[in-house]
Amino acid sequence: MGCSETTNPELTYDRRTALRAMLGVGSALALSACRPRPNGDAGTLKLAFCGQLLCVVPYEVARARGHFAAQGLNVELVYTRGGNAAMQALIGGAVDYAGTSFDVALQAVANGASIRRFASTGRLPLFALAAAPSRRDAIETVQDLQGMTVAISSLGNADHALLLFLLDRARVDPSQVRFATIGTNVFDALRIGQVDAAMVQEPALTLIVAAGGRELVNFMDINEARKYLGGPYEFMGVAVRASERDERLLEMRKLAAALAAGLADTRVLPPDNIIAALPPVLIAGSDVEQLIQIVEHYRVSLYPEQVTIDLEAAQRVVQAQELAGLLEPGRIDLNTLLDMAALEG
Repeated sequence: MGCSETTNPELTYDRRTALRAMLGVGSALALSACRPRPNGDAGTLKLAFCGQLLCVVPYEVARARGHFAAQGLNVELVYTRGGNAAMQALIGGAVDYAGTSFDVALQAVANGASIRRFASTGRLPLFALAAAPSRRDAIETVQDLQGMTVAISSLGNADHALLLFLLDRARVDPSQVRFATIGTNVFDALRIGQVDAAMVQEPALTLIVAAGGRELVNFMDINEARKYLGGPYEFMGVAVRASERDERLLEMRKLAAALAAGLADTRVLPPDNIIAALPPVLIAGSDVEQLIQIVEHYRVSLYPEQVTIDLEAAQRVVQAQELAGLLEPGRIDLNTLLDMAALEG
């Protein structure tokens, strides 16, 4: 659930293979273990997060620009195959911190995990709803999805929850919409008209629009998020094990300060400098000029100006999860999950 790898639709296997080779996630995480360190200890911190390119940008920028080092931190960025894997690594003690979508954090807590979310690095979900080129004239609004087939990555994933939220706001009965669960690489199915519409990420959105498709709702644009969601929608952020919160508090503040500096740089640096900060293997085989344009287009919308958590944005995610039937209403106590006090002082 939550973060999923954004891949060039023609390079899915190569990208995933590269990520596995670069990080050896899985067995390596399972064999490692972390112990809380006293505040101020200069030992290596492991921060795991999903390998979606637009998720990792502020973290890699913070690393490349020396913001972690400036805070006296030695941070190892650990890529995983999705936010669930990052959260599992945190809960299992394999890493010190996990950066995941808020959907992942909510599901972890609903299933008994004891974590504290204390910093935000992304304020919008990395999805858009688009119509196939062959259905461009037939599907102009969300209301037009009635009787249509819409592709999502999987039932219960973040894109599914967002789609149900959209349908509810548009007063479209979800039972009148067919959901095709075909994984994250929906581009080809959408391009050739095997489905009528799909929840897509970048660069699939750019490519499908270039192929003649129609962008219906783009959650990666802050203005559209305000229109369709009511405002920002808490997405990427950092969590720590609740049992280690007090012992790590100073460390958490330093980590947040470094990420805040990374976010500030991400919003103003020349986009080619941002892409240059990423590990070469992460963008291997990609259209670099296209990635530069994508970062330039979305960075002000996607990345918050500060790392403190927006409570209303978090509540919107809970609402969408409850509407989708993924969370029992009232099950999550945001006052416990969100550590709003961690960054004070």
